[in-house]
Amino acid sequence: MAERQLTNSGKRAGSGRAARLMDTFRTQLWPVPALAVAVSVALGFMLPALDAAVDDEVPDSVAILLFSGGPEAARSVLQAISGSLITVTSLTFSLTVVTLQLASSQFSPRLLRTFTADRFVHATLALFLAAFAFALTVLRSVRSESSGQTSFVPEISVTIAYVLAIASVMGLVLFLAHLTREIRVETMMRRVSAETQATIDRVFPEDRPDVATGEFPGQDAGTRIVRSKSGFLTSIDAGALVQAAVDSGAVIRVDREPGSSLVHGVPFATAWPVGIQSPITGEAWDKLEAAANAAVLTGTERTNVQDVGFGFRQLVDVAARALSPGINDPTTAVHVLGHLSALLCQLAHRRPGPIQLTDDEGVVRVILAMPSFGDLLELVMAQPRLYGKADPAVAERLLELLQDLSWCDSDGRYRKEILDQVNRMREAVSAGTYPPADRQRLLALARRLDGKPQEAGPPPR
Repeated sequence: MAERQLTNSGKRAGSGRAARLMDTFRTQLWPVPALAVAVSVALGFMLPALDAAVDDEVPDSVAILLFSGGPEAARSVLQAISGSLITVTSLTFSLTVVTLQLASSQFSPRLLRTFTADRFVHATLALFLAAFAFALTVLRSVRSESSGQTSFVPEISVTIAYVLAIASVMGLVLFLAHLTREIRVETMMRRVSAETQATIDRVFPEDRPDVATGEFPGQDAGTRIVRSKSGFLTSIDAGALVQAAVDSGAVIRVDREPGSSLVHGVPFATAWPVGIQSPITGEAWDKLEAAANAAVLTGTERTNVQDVGFGFRQLVDVAARALSPGINDPTTAVHVLGHLSALLCQLAHRRPGPIQLTDDEGVVRVILAMPSFGDLLELVMAQPRLYGKADPAVAERLLELLQDLSWCDSDGRYRKEILDQVNRMREAVSAGTYPPADRQRLLALARRLDGKPQEAGPPPR
């Protein structure tokens, strides 16, 4: 049965453009600080005007809390705040860059998006820059009698600048504590796992029905759609794609999964007419090809918007890097496999694979390629099996991962894929240079997985 979840125009995954825009905004360091600077500059112009308007009307109970110095003292305070905060901001940015370099070299360069999306870092930089910009803007409004005008000290504005400075000091302390926590591999794995789970929930929701994968009439005579722009497939505007198929009387099948590398001039999709209609040619084909290219969005790097495999790739990269001779940290690899096991067990209760989108009349119009359970399982197993085959602890955790999946796959839907990985692990263990006791223990665990799913999994608690 084809999916109907994306047929309502207001609820289509066609929000792919909006989702990609939000993802770009979320993973950049500059948008939130830039917005904070703009707001603080505006307040730096407006609050002194408010000061001038209510200067003589402030109650004594409030005035005692405000800045009470003269113009020179106000200038000294504002200059000290602005000068120190720009230094603190430079220090904060330097520490952030060092953290990014550490994440790239120690874990994986594909984890930089996870660190740059940290809202605490965004908020800290925004606070420092806002306080600096506000103090500098208010400084221009302080006047003394020597300038030929009536002296003016914006007491409310200077007080707010002082409060922002104190908040910035506290923010620096909290930022340092946060940074030491963020560079821990466990924190990073937890964040990537949470992002991947959110992507799974978006792409493969729990109520997703089974999708028939049979042949469609006319698809053998389909025409390939050529890509007009290179880049990684980040998301698909399903609403626009369905509309293009309806307008041209066609069925469109996107043959590349999110995360794939699309190349200009290389086919990425196939289209064929619905039913027994004549082939699409001429101007109608040109419009269909242009609409399909516009609906398939690309970028310079993979994202979590619709790319389920990206989170798995990030975690596998950490495990592979931990197993490299230069780092040699199998314990981290074992911990990563624990997170991957939890994600795959969640996926075992879903219906991964291609997505079929229908029009308002229930006719299948778009078929989106999505990774299957077997694809993701192979992604998780391949590199850790290759690079960790010399370590009994890593091999045992890989077999335990398959054991966990056998237990979660209670109806045997993915039994074939699991047994295929068991056989590959058995071959790797047989070819490995393990002590005899370790080899026998690993092979015994593999033999246990050959039994019924209920026997392969852990015993009930």
